[in-house]
Amino acid sequence: MPPSIYEGLTQLGAAAPQPTSPEEAVLERVPNPHPGERYVVRFTAPEFTSLCPITGQPDFAHLVIDYVPDAWLVESKSLKLYLTAFRNHGAFHEACTVGIGRRLVEELAPHWLRIGGYWYPRGGMPIDVFYQSGEPPAGVWIPPQEVAPYRGRG
Repeated sequence: MPPSIYEGLTQLGAAAPQPTSPEEAVLERVPNPHPGERYVVRFTAPEFTSLCPITGQPDFAHLVIDYVPDAWLVESKSLKLYLTAFRNHGAFHEACTVGIGRRLVEELAPHWLRIGGYWYPRGGMPIDVFYQSGEPPAGVWIPPQEVAPYRGRG
């Protein structure tokens, strides 16, 4: 029997403690079962949290990650644990959003990746941060992220 593509995963199906920092977090990947196809994978994290590096106050965001895989897919439990590692991590919105995008590009080498960080306001001003690794591949349907901008009470 040939080896499973899931051999070597250390977090899926096992107890996995929350990483203490994004740098410590292990992002795991599995082979793309459709390497010849161009398609989009989307992850949405509507309850992302991190800390302000100056005040230590919590910051909240709705993250949308879209990517067109090449040889690798990110294993979703490892992604959840990686994102959870930001809960006690102090960094500005831009550092979190762009850092997550760059780390995924480094680990997966996708054809294309984008991340939208839709941050909830603190101090009366929401900050939205967007990053993408380049031009989207031709011929791939990439749906809009459609996260409504913050409107306040009105």
